[in-house]
Amino acid sequence: MRVAVLNEVSAADKNPAIMAALEGRNLELINPGMKSKTEEEPLLYTHTGLMSALLLHLEIVDFVVGGCGTGQGYLNSVMQYPGVACGHLTSPLDAFLFARINSGNCVSLALNQGYGWAGELNLQFMFDRLFSVEWGAGYPQERREPQRESREALKAISEATHRSFPQIILSLPDSIVLPALRRLVAAKIVDLDSPGWEETKSAARKRLGRA
Repeated sequence: MRVAVLNEVSAADKNPAIMAALEGRNLELINPGMKSKTEEEPLLYTHTGLMSALLLHLEIVDFVVGGCGTGQGYLNSVMQYPGVACGHLTSPLDAFLFARINSGNCVSLALNQGYGWAGELNLQFMFDRLFSVEWGAGYPQERREPQRESREALKAISEATHRSFPQIILSLPDSIVLPALRRLVAAKIVDLDSPGWEETKSAARKRLGRA
């Protein structure tokens, strides 16, 4: 599984702990978010939400680990985009139930509120539960089929109620779209000149003045 870790400025100092907790799980990790609070161009959760959705949309990653101080801001940011199913995790039980029932493609962590002593262990235990169960297996087991039907219904709702990604990129204000695109392109995680997803990449090139 290809997993992106996206930290924004308020929780940038937690990036090493997240990366350490994800190691040794047979995951392909990319880390395009903030790694310290002193970086020249800070990313807010409005930026990391767009970055997360774009990476999922372009199928560069299968899953995103994000968050912010409380986890609520990033959750609301990333859920504005089509094709994203994000869970808010604060405990290993949250992680277990999200994987079994919701089987989404993104999680939001509370990285300041309640982090506290042994917070790095809580991260490890959450990832233990998240990545060690059968995704979409249902809980309780007899609820597997109606829970699957609900997930499929949410996918259809998301597609019907959002603009297309090219339209989103072209319509967002510069203050949101430019830092997000610059970060992903500079890190060579998104190649705007490679084949595939041409409408989305054309919109991104236009916003970056490369059209």
